Amino acid sequence: MQIAFTTTLPSEGFKRLKGHTLLPVDADRTHAEVLVSTFDFPVNQALLDSMPQLQLVTNFGVGYNNVDLEACRRRGVVVTNTPNPVIEPTAELAFALMICVARRTAELDRRLRAGTAEPMGVMNNLGHTLYGKTLGIIGMGNIGSALARRAEACGMHIIYHNRHPRTDYPSARYVEQEELLRTSDFVSLNLPYTPDVHHLISTRELAMMRPTAYLINTARGAHVDEQALIQALRKGTIAGAALDVYEHEPHIADELLQLDNVVLSPHVGTGTMEDRLKMCENICDNIIAFEQGQFEKMNLVTPPSPPQ
Repeated sequence: MQIAFTTTLPSEGFKRLKGHTLLPVDADRTHAEVLVSTFDFPVNQALLDSMPQLQLVTNFGVGYNNVDLEACRRRGVVVTNTPNPVIEPTAELAFALMICVARRTAELDRRLRAGTAEPMGVMNNLGHTLYGKTLGIIGMGNIGSALARRAEACGMHIIYHNRHPRTDYPSARYVEQEELLRTSDFVSLNLPYTPDVHHLISTRELAMMRPTAYLINTARGAHVDEQALIQALRKGTIAGAALDVYEHEPHIADELLQLDNVVLSPHVGTGTMEDRLKMCENICDNIIAFEQGQFEKMNLVTPPSPPQ
């Protein structure tokens, strides 16, 4: 099989695909049967039309809002993702961002390097602790649960909002979204992106949050109305935000770059060498299972179906 890539990935992660033709990023994809895509690459009708031999799209990551699923179904193209490897590193980054924004780590680092920090002193350069605070998680799936474990270990109280209450996490309390926004010290977004949650957090929702609260987003940028967030940060409607994703990626709004009460990272929720290799392994699993017709072993987003 010919396997095309939309971005350069670690070659050592694909050693198991011996006998396959691995097409580099700039190669002609016309005759490829498999496409390894990433979150920033649109798999749409035009792309499908340009790849008439395509049978499988295996997205590198858990999110797949870059893929036109209906167009793939019409063509009989199977779509998979790599959900398991992303869980722990994404939760790890969300927790790191929480600590960083609350303790002002990035801000104080910048000020020290620029020579503009307050002098070292008992009442200078103060931040806020996580211990004893309430973390509200919107989207209590695998990543949300992994974040909750870390937060509980640091003495935080966990509330969450999900499509359905969970019975397997008794130490976390299910609440409606409005209660979560009004009572949380930290609000973390950990849900998949779909059109019905576009701008899930906008002016109304930000106004519900405490002026001492922080917003953490490691899910998808379009969950948040970025201009509304900028205004809330400027006015002190909320205390701060920590973002790994942005509404108009790869562009980051200049206002966010200029605000001290924002911590930014460049969409690196899964950005560790260890995890990149695990994701490559998961891609290999999907491709090999597809070839062998073992669909039950694949991370299926759309099941196999005949083209319409």
